[in-house]
Amino acid sequence: MIISEYPTENFMASWYVIRSKPRKESLLFHQLRAHGIEVFFPEIKVKPVNPRASKTQAYFPGYMFVHVDLPRVGFSLLNWMPYSLGLVSFGGEIPRVSDELIHLIRKQADTCEVKSPTAVLKHGDLVAIERGPFAGYKAIFDTTLCGTERARVLLKLLQNKRLPIDLPVNYLDLRQR
Repeated sequence: MIISEYPTENFMASWYVIRSKPRKESLLFHQLRAHGIEVFFPEIKVKPVNPRASKTQAYFPGYMFVHVDLPRVGFSLLNWMPYSLGLVSFGGEIPRVSDELIHLIRKQADTCEVKSPTAVLKHGDLVAIERGPFAGYKAIFDTTLCGTERARVLLKLLQNKRLPIDLPVNYLDLRQR
């Protein structure tokens, strides 16, 4: 957490929500910190299929929280900062976020972990195909492909040969085991 550079007397800081440009949250986070602004950018742990991929993901993609004395800092700094799409507003009013809500989000983000929909399956598990041209068939789960969107299953066909088929994960009944 970054301590603000502003004097503490008469400091009336509140939490606000700021939007970032798509997939630029980290860059905006560093810009805000460089200006001495306290930023809360909640992230959650993920288990990517690609070991080189990021192990964290934004809890609120495109959004983060800033703790500032808005009249002192000014709207233009936050609205025109590189990678910023400005403060979230409704009908021209910029709502404050309560300290209690920030505390709850911190607590929730610390305990949250996103798992792949296929995380419950292991190589060799029996699955049912619910959609697509092979709907109604049973197959053996092989692996997840391309993140969590596709899976490879082995379909038993003639002469007990297993044919590898790549399907969208949502074609599979993941409850079948």
